[in-house]
Amino acid sequence: MFSRRNFLKSAAFLLSALPFTAYARKESKSASAKILKPPALHEGDTIGLITPASPLFEFHRTVIEATEKLKNLGYNVKLARNIDKKWGYLAGSIQERVDDLHQMFDDDEVKAIMAIRGGYGSAQLLPYLDYELIARNPKILIGYSDITALLLGIHAATGLVTFHGPVAVSTFTDYTTRHMKRVFTTTAPPIQIEDAPYEANLQTSNRIWTYRGGVTEGRLIGGNLTLFQSLLGTPFAATTQDAILFFEEIGEEPYDLDRMLTHLKMAGIFDQCKGVIFDRMPSVKPADYKPGFNSSLSVEEVIDMIFKDFDFPVCVGFSLGHIKDKPTMPLGIKAQLDADAGRLTLLEAAVV
Repeated sequence: MFSRRNFLKSAAFLLSALPFTAYARKESKSASAKILKPPALHEGDTIGLITPASPLFEFHRTVIEATEKLKNLGYNVKLARNIDKKWGYLAGSIQERVDDLHQMFDDDEVKAIMAIRGGYGSAQLLPYLDYELIARNPKILIGYSDITALLLGIHAATGLVTFHGPVAVSTFTDYTTRHMKRVFTTTAPPIQIEDAPYEANLQTSNRIWTYRGGVTEGRLIGGNLTLFQSLLGTPFAATTQDAILFFEEIGEEPYDLDRMLTHLKMAGIFDQCKGVIFDRMPSVKPADYKPGFNSSLSVEEVIDMIFKDFDFPVCVGFSLGHIKDKPTMPLGIKAQLDADAGRLTLLEAAVV
């Protein structure tokens, strides 16, 4: 199972010889106050495919499958110039991956940009992106897991609404496809994020656990918890004032979840927000063979320990991230969380 426990150990890559982008350092914290919405996506439009994180180990098979999926959804496909590059666990150098992202934002033919996969490495690109170029050419940017770093960083630097949703290697179930197309094409809200199907053991729903009930409204901000936490203290960290935060995670033990949430709590992140949503986190559990400790807290016990002193709504069990059925969640858009009903509603359109 994939784990990002050593994510921060690779931060030395940020000391590359590439020049830091002054615009990112200077403007990222204030720009997020202004929301920039990308144009809606239409059938027949072109989606650009990039690999900003880890490489494609079976390049030809993966590209063929990704291209076929998107074409069967009604879109044309354009591949980034360096999409076949590989440098260890990275899909090429920082410069090559930055160039691909710039190419896609600067290409008038490309209407949306999708990562083929996540893995590790997206955060390395943030200091070197041309945020003025991105702001001049607002487009749909979608992915999840490690791509969270790009979604949060670009949103913080430009105010562009970015999208936490499937990557090209994802399973495009009816649920996933329906929600992605609805968010990409709807210019008149509201949009209901309905409960995903759940077929195991005769259950008919995800059985969302409401830790604390209530109804709240705020800007939707979040993604992978490890990546969200790793950006704290940088110019690319999310602004969480009046936000409904959503988190997904995979492959960590409960004490890792405790550590990350404790960090966010001590950093004051939860003092500012309006509500918190967690995904099902089915693999957040003690390791099968070599757990970190002989005994463990459960996910529910960790959440109780972290959030018992807060009074905003908290739900656990949404279908997000590393799971077959996932909705597309636009970052920066006003939403309503009804924790009693386990229901999330987008109150404004994410596209124009």
